[in-house]
Amino acid sequence: MFATDRSMHVVELARAAEERGLSSVYAPEHTHIPTGRATPAPTGDAELGDQYRRTLDPFVALTAAATATTRIRVGTGICLVAQRDPIVTAKEVATLDFLSGGRFTFGIGFGWNREEMADHGVTYADRRAVVRDKVRAMQRLWQDDEASFAGEHVRLSPSWAWPKPVQQPYPPVLIGGAAGPKLFAHIVEYADGWIPIGGAGLTRALPELHRTAEAAGREPATLTVVPFGTVPDQGKLDHYASLGITEVVLQLPHAPAADVLRVLDRHAEFVEPVAT
Repeated sequence: MFATDRSMHVVELARAAEERGLSSVYAPEHTHIPTGRATPAPTGDAELGDQYRRTLDPFVALTAAATATTRIRVGTGICLVAQRDPIVTAKEVATLDFLSGGRFTFGIGFGWNREEMADHGVTYADRRAVVRDKVRAMQRLWQDDEASFAGEHVRLSPSWAWPKPVQQPYPPVLIGGAAGPKLFAHIVEYADGWIPIGGAGLTRALPELHRTAEAAGREPATLTVVPFGTVPDQGKLDHYASLGITEVVLQLPHAPAADVLRVLDRHAEFVEPVAT
């Protein structure tokens, strides 16, 4: 759900999802939306939805959600890494994972809004390389007692940084985006899996991802695939399960609690009760 100042409160959402047996809550990120926007809306609509300009900071929102629950995982879906300071973001990820007891998933993306990233000093053409350097630098901060990194876009002198994440070596890093050779090469090099937006075309795409992993000497089974923003039906969920997919992130409206809970209750019908 787009957690905003007008939507269902993110803490209430997390509690309601946990009560219904759902396994995770994800929140997206936009720091701001420039009014002089030339980039088309990713939804294909003529106008960009109001929720894009009103999103809460995902790390603050998800920390609130995590501390109000005991079981449910929280995740960014997705974090705009190119627009962030990697040292500060590494600290936020590690802190959220620490405070949640290891319940955080770091969903990331390259970004689509050229004007937004330009205000952060990032050019659209460089965004993939910038994300790669920043994530690899963060991984050093999460893993190493004395971390350092030297890349084209990030340089980190030998440094100390704690806390380390509870999850080792660090929380799962999942890259969101459309299937293709460039995306799959990034996933195989420095991530733990893929967030396919919508989830269409997975039957054709997954073998390509697995071939890319094998060519790089990586075991395909180590990669997690989490379809994102799915509108569920049983046939679709059964198909995902047949592909080895174990988690699906279902779409919720950017709306007040009464409207969100009606949809959440329908989603919960797909959850099997846990035997006691």
